Amino acid sequence: MKTKLTFRILFWLNLAKTKHTLAPIYARVTVNGRRAEISLRRQCHPESWDDRAHRIKGRNIEATVLNNYLDAKYSKLLQCYEDLLKEDGIITATAIKSRFLGADGTFKSLKDVLEHHKTTMGDVLKPGTLKNYGATEKYLLGYISAEHKTADIYLKNISYQFVTGFDKFLRRKKDKKGLKQLSNNGIMKHLERFKKLTNLSIKLGWLDKDPFRDYKMKFEKFDRAYLSQRELNYIEETRFSRVTLETTKNIFLFACYTGMSYIDVKHLTKDNLIKGVNGKDWIYSRREKSQEPIKVPLLEKARGILYAYENPISEFLLPVYSNQKTNSYLKEIADLCKIPKKLSFHVARHTFATTVTLSNGVPIETVSKLLGHSKLSTTQIYARVLDQKIGDDMDLLQDKLFLSRSDELMSD
Repeated sequence: MKTKLTFRILFWLNLAKTKHTLAPIYARVTVNGRRAEISLRRQCHPESWDDRAHRIKGRNIEATVLNNYLDAKYSKLLQCYEDLLKEDGIITATAIKSRFLGADGTFKSLKDVLEHHKTTMGDVLKPGTLKNYGATEKYLLGYISAEHKTADIYLKNISYQFVTGFDKFLRRKKDKKGLKQLSNNGIMKHLERFKKLTNLSIKLGWLDKDPFRDYKMKFEKFDRAYLSQRELNYIEETRFSRVTLETTKNIFLFACYTGMSYIDVKHLTKDNLIKGVNGKDWIYSRREKSQEPIKVPLLEKARGILYAYENPISEFLLPVYSNQKTNSYLKEIADLCKIPKKLSFHVARHTFATTVTLSNGVPIETVSKLLGHSKLSTTQIYARVLDQKIGDDMDLLQDKLFLSRSDELMSD
């Protein structure tokens, strides 16, 4: 049978440490008659202290600010006590003091690891990746506010139930039209980033158990959009009267014939254009995303686009619009060309991998190098052999089998 706890918090002036007419304010925590004292790092004149209310006298701005500070510290001490109760831990005045000062391992919170990640990874991660972590942070703080009725949570209290609860919270999110705000794969991306944060907490010694140990991420497979040869030809042959559309079309086609991503095309400079081992024009660069080297021999169509936009004043090879404007113009191009696909700049990369290279017999190992992939398995996800190519290969096999049979009959 558990003994009923007696718990008390008291603020008092430590007059023994008065300096220059100011006495430091302390908190005294008492559990079952045993005390622990904590400096609150604030001072006041002894005549301003109310011994009955244990607060500062008066309602002026200085007194109000200091009393609000003391109220916040009181709430924090009370929260430390309640958290220890929930954790079924040993509750002593010293344990509450340790929790309050952050001297125990469980004191580290979700906000602590979010701040540590931003501080340590700010110069390592790309701006786009940091932006994605910011979105995940917004959803995490929204979740604990809505479901746990708090502004922060101790890492020790993040469990498998917390993870599955966050999953359900994201699935219930609606946009202004009342539609689902996130797809399954979008939700998995947020949980993937959250898992990296909990793994970081484990490495730092702030978290003992992995809350994701029994949680399985389930990404849905989907076909990545790409242009068929007919659709690619139609876009090439279409001329647009608006300069913005014509320029966007040509930049998109350059990516279709090089396999480069939007950011890598945007950052291309004259230093990236060199003569390769065969004496022809090559693009030498590094992928912004992974820093993997890119070495792409320029096909004639890609070379023609570069020469069309040659500008002696600019250091950049192509006049690329912002990502948002580019994808907006590509949507217009798709509508005008009556292509029933969601056209984005990344479609060019898939088109290069499928229609331009693999369907024309380029080995997947070569395609992987051209795309700047470090693993062949990544290329197998991006670039699939088209049904037409499979049919052509089987027709060639049938012809070979027929000729082989014919030779056998003739020899008989």
